[in-house]
This record gives sequence, C-alpha cells and structure tokens, in this order.
Amino acid sequence: MTQHTVLLYSDDPEVRDRMRLAIGTRPAADLSVRFVDASTYAEVVKLVDDTDIDLLVLDGEATPGGGLGIARQLKDEIAGAPPVVLAIARAADRWLASYARVEGTIMYPLDPVTTGETVAGLLRAYPAIRQ
Repeated sequence: MTQHTVLLYSDDPEVRDRMRLAIGTRPAADLSVRFVDASTYAEVVKLVDDTDIDLLVLDGEATPGGGLGIARQLKDEIAGAPPVVLAIARAADRWLASYARVEGTIMYPLDPVTTGETVAGLLRAYPAIRQ
C-alpha cells in the first residue's frame, strides 16, 4: 500500500476536520494518506517547500487567502507543483478553478464518496514528483 501526504488548507479548523473526515486515512484500498494542516497562505508555502506533499486540498471559501488564489500562485511559481483539489460552494466556480489550473474540484457539503474518489484518482494520476 502506498502512503501519500495530503495538505489540508482552510482558515477554519472545523473545515479542515471535515475535509479529513471526508477523505479518510484510506481513500481507496491501495492508498493511505497522512495529513498536514495549514491555516494561512504562508503555512501552505512553507509546507510545500519543506515537505513532500503529494496533493493539496484547498478551501475555496477561506479568508483572507482563498484556495483559488493560492492554487494559482503555486502553479505559477513552483515547477512541478503538486496537484490541487479545490473545495467550492458553487458549481459556477468550476471555471475559476480551471483558470487556476486546479486538477479537481469537490463541492460543499463534502460527500465522503465523491471526495475520496477524487483524492484517490488524483493520487494515482499524478505520482509524486519528488520520489
């Protein structure tokens, strides 16, 4: 079984807890994940720089630094940035996610089946670059 590191970002610890529960430590039979948390943009950048992150799950509703802006900046500034799943409240925001070069979107309220499938699919499709 392959273990991956997933970064959860939201300014709200309850949102990060809901993300963690929706993904679970085993999003698929062949995958396990460990989580690292960030509550600010600076923490996201530090963790991406200092830790082998395989996937980011970003809160599109976070303030003041929203997941969309963070995703776009990471994709612009880091060659080989990890794939990003963006949690959004409105389906209409998918076009913004596309603009930010986000690989996947999930909708609030988070559905554990859809969230786990999305995370597992991206972890399989984008093998860790730093291995």
